[in-house]
Amino acid sequence: MLLVLNVNNTNTLIALYNLHDDGSTVDLRATWRIQTRHGQTADEYGILIRSLLASERVTCAAVRDVVIASVVPPLDWTIRQFCERYFTTKPLFIGPGVKTGLPILTDNPTEVGADRVANCIGAFRHYGGPTIVVDFGTATNFDVVSRKGEFLGGAIAPGLTISAEALFVRAARLPRVEIRKPAKIIGTNTVDNLQIGLFWGHIGLVDSILERMIAELGPETKCVATGGLATVLATESKYITEVNELLTLEGLRIVYENNRAMKDRARPAQQG
Repeated sequence: MLLVLNVNNTNTLIALYNLHDDGSTVDLRATWRIQTRHGQTADEYGILIRSLLASERVTCAAVRDVVIASVVPPLDWTIRQFCERYFTTKPLFIGPGVKTGLPILTDNPTEVGADRVANCIGAFRHYGGPTIVVDFGTATNFDVVSRKGEFLGGAIAPGLTISAEALFVRAARLPRVEIRKPAKIIGTNTVDNLQIGLFWGHIGLVDSILERMIAELGPETKCVATGGLATVLATESKYITEVNELLTLEGLRIVYENNRAMKDRARPAQQG
């Protein structure tokens, strides 16, 4: 089986795929979302993920490979240690040196986050191009894929949760509020006012950026949402037409299959 991890600053999304004997993935078996804890040890990760696998009647020994996108560098060593200890395999971290099949046409390709690379790969496979992926996570990322399947760049804005937390921390009299679509547009109490400003303000930010990007890319551009808050926000956007919460995981799965295929093709030549 293949274990896929998308390690973000707030949450870690985990997926389990069945594998054919030749290493190609068959289907998605299960997904889980856990909190990313910066102080967690390799053994704590092991105990937690082993229990998640057990809920699917899967043992650690059944996991053949692990592929990871991480934007939390301090955790990378811990996660690598956990994989080697519990799965006896070296995980594939998406980063410089890994063949992804995605041309990155930015000023400094090495600084592009692994999750953004995976988003673009998954988006081009499923939707073609040009496509804009809006990833509603800790930050709200806009990842732009060209008609040819190239990563052109994008934009990064503070995520909705960060914005809400900043108001709570910096304004003494403002409470922490639930992130959800407000029932009305003119607030009659402090909670209403905050929810309206946060929710519709973020929708306005997203649609304003998308409008300008679509004007540059062309009217045929598709807009796809992913990330933890995608289902909360995307339906109110004028431009987002698809929600795919598993897009990053699918991109990682595709990278794994491509790298596995290249290794298999190279093996006979090395043996000969």
